[in-house]
Amino acid sequence: MTIPTSKRLGGFAFAAAIAFSACSSGSGSSPAASTAGGATATTAGSTAPSQAALSGAIEIDGSSTVYPITVAVSEEFQKVNTGVNVTAKFAGTGGGFKRFCNGETDINDASRPIKKDDAAEGAACAAKGIEYVELQVAIDGLTVVVNPANTFATCLTKDELKKIYGPDSPKDLKWSDIRAGFPAETVKRFMPGADSGTFDYFTEVINGKVDSATQNATQSEDDNILVTGVEGDANAISFFGYAYYVENKDKLKALEVDGGTGCVGPSEATINDGSYKPLSRPLFIYPDVKKAKAKPELKAYVDYYLANTNALSAEVGYVALPDELLKKSTDAWAAAAGG
Repeated sequence: MTIPTSKRLGGFAFAAAIAFSACSSGSGSSPAASTAGGATATTAGSTAPSQAALSGAIEIDGSSTVYPITVAVSEEFQKVNTGVNVTAKFAGTGGGFKRFCNGETDINDASRPIKKDDAAEGAACAAKGIEYVELQVAIDGLTVVVNPANTFATCLTKDELKKIYGPDSPKDLKWSDIRAGFPAETVKRFMPGADSGTFDYFTEVINGKVDSATQNATQSEDDNILVTGVEGDANAISFFGYAYYVENKDKLKALEVDGGTGCVGPSEATINDGSYKPLSRPLFIYPDVKKAKAKPELKAYVDYYLANTNALSAEVGYVALPDELLKKSTDAWAAAAGG
């Protein structure tokens, strides 16, 4: 029996609403086994690790975009490894890397590659002697969403998105400033927080520079807050991972994006084949290699993650990896961790 997407992400949304509000700590967390409302079914096709008597604790932080995949993997892993406690959090890719490169976590979820020369990321890992390996686990398409009451916008160009989210975008921006014929109503902007890999990726490909963005938007590391914001305002706009749109498509309207070759909407097909430009992107996990060699439960967990990521990524709304990309991750992990 397969646990449906709504149960996985619905449990995540419920937990986030209670414990992960950006108004409190700025970082969400949950024991992964309980984030889906205590579900006990086993996902069809999941592959159990060979170790039957593992025990210990695994801590994961990082991207809120990768978080639903990690929750799904962790739930299934713990069903066949009841002695292992996996805790997942979502401080954002950058916030997670700060913890990971300080030795505080075992794995960092990431919606962008690590910044190798950054003092809080790659340089910090090097200073601490932390060895990591980058493993792609899924493909995502950043989805630009508006309220369903918005009947005038169906497709926006890169330049129009920059007018909305660029660093020079004014506080009193109106839809009519974006395109002639749009109404003279103030745009209500929402976007991920600065520690989010989603924020980094979007600002780089749309605004031309990482972290270069308007100061006139409501920001949150919790994508559910962004969903609620757009749902509650007819003139609102936001962007986040495709899975969050899929889970909330009855409340939101996804826009097509013109990356220079015409308007294309996000879908599994367009995200996978790269035609949804420029907002298709890879999703990663970064395990601590030294810890994996010392902790059999961590090694087994990453093995399990790679063996099941395609089925579970698709279950929670992301796009499964093509065989060649999955093999690349599996081979990289075997070379780093041994076997």
